[in-house]
Amino acid sequence: MTILKRVKGKVIKNLFILLISTILFSSEYPSFTNIEISHIQKKSKIAKNRVIDYSKKIKLFTSYSKEKQLRAVNVYLNRLLPQYDDIITNKENNWATPKEFLTVGYGDCEDYVIIKYYTLIKLGFDDKKLFITVVKEKFKGGSHMVLSYFKTQCSSPLILDNLSFKILPLDKRHDLQAEYFINSTGVFKLSKNLNLLKVADRAKEFEELEEKVKNNL
Repeated sequence: MTILKRVKGKVIKNLFILLISTILFSSEYPSFTNIEISHIQKKSKIAKNRVIDYSKKIKLFTSYSKEKQLRAVNVYLNRLLPQYDDIITNKENNWATPKEFLTVGYGDCEDYVIIKYYTLIKLGFDDKKLFITVVKEKFKGGSHMVLSYFKTQCSSPLILDNLSFKILPLDKRHDLQAEYFINSTGVFKLSKNLNLLKVADRAKEFEELEEKVKNNL
């Protein structure tokens, strides 16, 4: 075997290991090691119990159908207490990772969206069909954030909202007007015929979030 072949084989092997590691990591996150749980317990026993309960519940949800998983995740995570970012972190629009949210125990609307996004990916949902979605509340006039799931192409996405235990398609949520759909593939707007139209390659907040997740934070 020539040196070139050996080097090529080693490169392929390393790429394969990296690919497998990425797949395994993405399906396991968020998860906590015993050391992490021990550190959390030193700060708060309640937080430790919450983290352990999350792990048990998600493990239970793996046996559910996809439709039931959506409902179970939405209801379970909506029970975490809401709190505005400027109270938690002294800065607005902070995108907490699921591990940060579970440790603290409460968060703003985007924190619910983010933990649902990664939890559903953990359960095997296609991340290309899940979108962090900025919406306008038509009747209140404020901005809000929900999770959208496009079950099929060109269908009205299902909306997981921390303000509702019921999951409805966007076209049935007459109180919401979708502004932007965000995930790893870019930033999109929704056309009248339910096509996603790309308006940006990336969102800064999402990139920063992904970086923290890659570092298992």
